[in-house]
Amino acid sequence: MFPTFTLRYSRLPAHFFEPFTPVTVEQPTLIAFNQTLAETLGFDLTAFDEQQATEWFSGNELPPGAEPVAQAYAGHQFGGFSPRLGDGRAVLLGEVTDRHGQLRDIQLKGAGRTPFSRGGDGRAPLGPVLREYLISEAMHVMGIPATRALAAVTTGERVMRRMPEPGAVLTRVASSHIRVGTFQYFGSRHDAEAVRVLADHVIERHYPELSDTPEQDRYLALLKAIQQRQAELVARWMGVGFIHGVMNTDNTSIAGETIDFGPCAFMERYDPKTVFSSIDTGGRYAYVNQPVILQWNMARLAEAMLPLFDADEQRAIERATEVVQGFSEQYLDAWLGVMREKLGLVQEEDSDQALIEALQEAMRVGRADFTLTFRQLGECARGEDGDAALLALFEQDAGIRAWLEQWRARLAREARSADEIARHMQAINPLYIPRNHQVEQALSAAAEGDFAPFETLREILAHPFEEQPGREAWTLSASPDEAVFRTFCGT
Repeated sequence: MFPTFTLRYSRLPAHFFEPFTPVTVEQPTLIAFNQTLAETLGFDLTAFDEQQATEWFSGNELPPGAEPVAQAYAGHQFGGFSPRLGDGRAVLLGEVTDRHGQLRDIQLKGAGRTPFSRGGDGRAPLGPVLREYLISEAMHVMGIPATRALAAVTTGERVMRRMPEPGAVLTRVASSHIRVGTFQYFGSRHDAEAVRVLADHVIERHYPELSDTPEQDRYLALLKAIQQRQAELVARWMGVGFIHGVMNTDNTSIAGETIDFGPCAFMERYDPKTVFSSIDTGGRYAYVNQPVILQWNMARLAEAMLPLFDADEQRAIERATEVVQGFSEQYLDAWLGVMREKLGLVQEEDSDQALIEALQEAMRVGRADFTLTFRQLGECARGEDGDAALLALFEQDAGIRAWLEQWRARLAREARSADEIARHMQAINPLYIPRNHQVEQALSAAAEGDFAPFETLREILAHPFEEQPGREAWTLSASPDEAVFRTFCGT
């Protein structure tokens, strides 16, 4: 049933990881299995055996050919550098080649205390496992690069966080689990050869188009390519109101995927300063700060890679600085592209940025729901019949009324019909997102053994752009007594 492992990462030098066998659990139960993803990965579902799958996805048995390792990495966490982090509760089973010819990591998260655990228990509570399952899959369906969830298993054990909680294991799939912090792990040890080996591995795996670039430019081109993917990723986050919550360098994927969904959440009422994470007391990773932090993280990557850019340190710094300073332009281009799409704009005009920012200001003043505003604008693109429902989203509507006139004048310069514009907008502006209160309600029920709300929400989020009759309540912002303003890591 299990696809064949290729074991690329565990064939790198021994100091890149620690061999680690998952710690067995008492009474595993398979509670979620992503058949669509499994088929893409090459699983033989005609031979699916739930009991066997439960043993594999809990870590009680190793799949054929797996050689599990815990990966080494460092990282800046809220600006402070930790030279040795690593997989404290995760284990990479190996890599498989999916049906599209892409190499994918398969990792168990919550698999027990590894040599990198730093005093932790190595386990995962059920709530964060199901949260990552729901949100990572929702991000994928919305077209935002993200790690994915293959399976979730309860362990029959309790783990202690703020209170005793049911334990669980998540099977996570990624293009790879290599992070900015992986480069920092070797860079902080002045191990230039390991940095080079890692960079060559990343080029082979994620950026093969750079393999023919002359060596004196190859690694700088790699930095720029990683930065481009990150700029595009964060622009997509901003386009759906997503707040990651822990944009540490160890949570920044070299592959340009959203990784680690601990205290993340989707903004409802638009406020650029929104923070959800209970540990982000200073607002470092607030919605509006995400592009700034991403550039900061890219600077840390450049520092770790510095010996690869030029034998002369000063020249290497100059070359790296030029690339990192170019992030602002990379991000602005990506963000404008995302926002133009959301507003039904194909042609590019110099005034578009001001138009977008004027909408954001009207939303901020009007305390409008981010998701529903863009969704309803799709109806407004057809004509003024949709305006009343849009205006109802705003506590103060003078700003949005004036903005609608500007937007319609801009749409009139597009060489497309109103219906064509509206259909395009509805296809890329989601109606259903993982609203924080709905996620929390599903997780609370699951903690009591009721997985029906989780399954319902999973089904709804699988079709975020389609109207689902009878499920209108799932599109709405939280009422005052439902609102959840703080989210927690679960580590």
